[in-house]
Amino acid sequence: MEVLSPTSAAVEPKAAAQKSPRPAATPNLAGFQAASVKLPLCFVLVGVLSLLAGAGFLVAQPDLLAMYHYTPHLIAVTHLFVLGFISSIVMGAMYQLVPVTLEVHLHSERLVKFQFAAHVVGFVGMVWAFWNYNLALVGAFGSLLTLGAGLFVFNLARTLAKVKGWNAIKFGVTSALFWLSSTVAAGLFLTATKLWSFSSFPPLAAMHAHAHLGVAGVFVMMIVTVSYKLVPMFTLSELRSARRAWWSIALLNLGLIGAFVTILLQSPLKPVFALVMISGLALYGWEIKAILRSRNRRSLDWGMKYFLTAIALLVPLSILALALSWSRLPPTAFTMQLENVYGLLALSGIVGLAILGMSYKIVPFLVWFHSYSRHIGRAKVPALADMYSVPLQAVGYWTYLAGLAVLSAATAWSHEVGIRWGSGLLALSLAIFAVNMGKILSHFARPKIEAFAPKTVRAAKKL
Repeated sequence: MEVLSPTSAAVEPKAAAQKSPRPAATPNLAGFQAASVKLPLCFVLVGVLSLLAGAGFLVAQPDLLAMYHYTPHLIAVTHLFVLGFISSIVMGAMYQLVPVTLEVHLHSERLVKFQFAAHVVGFVGMVWAFWNYNLALVGAFGSLLTLGAGLFVFNLARTLAKVKGWNAIKFGVTSALFWLSSTVAAGLFLTATKLWSFSSFPPLAAMHAHAHLGVAGVFVMMIVTVSYKLVPMFTLSELRSARRAWWSIALLNLGLIGAFVTILLQSPLKPVFALVMISGLALYGWEIKAILRSRNRRSLDWGMKYFLTAIALLVPLSILALALSWSRLPPTAFTMQLENVYGLLALSGIVGLAILGMSYKIVPFLVWFHSYSRHIGRAKVPALADMYSVPLQAVGYWTYLAGLAVLSAATAWSHEVGIRWGSGLLALSLAIFAVNMGKILSHFARPKIEAFAPKTVRAAKKL
């Protein structure tokens, strides 16, 4: 299926009539999809609303980050970010990216609809139940969320089964699906142990092990995997070393297995497996640097800047992870707050910023393809850059980084005023993002199509 390029604000009939290959700069994000574009956009919309709600909680209650993270309200807000924002957008994106990157059709669109309903009701109920510390309802809504996650895993697993052979991308996506299943199972197990008090593992260690499965195993693994396809696609480059890509994913998997066990058992070997994971991330960074060096598109747009900044933040996060994994680290108020900073950097700094960047790359194209591709050559249609505000992207980028820096420092020192200011800057950046997403989605609801000038139409008829 050939996809016309949305790079020009108006495509003349003569130009559209000329058959030419699709420009390499334009990713084919719709050529292999089985799901309607509406479904992934529903996930995106839920994710944006959850993001704004979570930021509002932090602005209204800065004391959430000023205290240790093992509290019902902070756990509720964390799950709002993780399940409502991150998971929603990741799931919506995967329904598009997996078929594209592996060139297969999505297994079932009907399953996506059922999964969306189970996911939304499940995570909203879980957040409410955590906030009120009603573990019975956490388990009930968690079971519904598990059903949604199971449908997601099944749908993508059946899609992956259509791909002959193995490559690094299929390996990485399969790994992430396995860790997603493990994370959900571990979450239900944690809830059950709270209800019936039968676990032999320390509650805090079990929660930390569960969190690492989700963040590192699902989200970081997905970021690493899809960027091996998307970074070359959006920078006009190519994967430089398949061996490095394979090894980076393999080391991440190996390190995560060891990290989960050693965290759960509170073993002094935690730094060993932290180093294994860091080695995998170092190989990943090496490959991304090689891809960028060989790119044909020299300038980087703001979407790529968001995404690459998120990757760069893996460096301070790795240093902090290594320090916190040291068994002799004294349990002071400051070091305990560093665990909050660690989670903040992982979720907001890396996963959140990466998702914002890729949203600016993927969502405009999906909306453009749905609303305008069939009008090429018949009417004037907007270019991708006309669908959102580039200056707002720049303001949102710097505001986000400033907010993250202030919030991280204030969280480390339990400074409530600083947390409020940092949260406010982050909320401002996210509001800017929401405005830009609103501008993009408005083209979905009300396409802006203009007729060609009469002179242009007469010239087209002569062709």
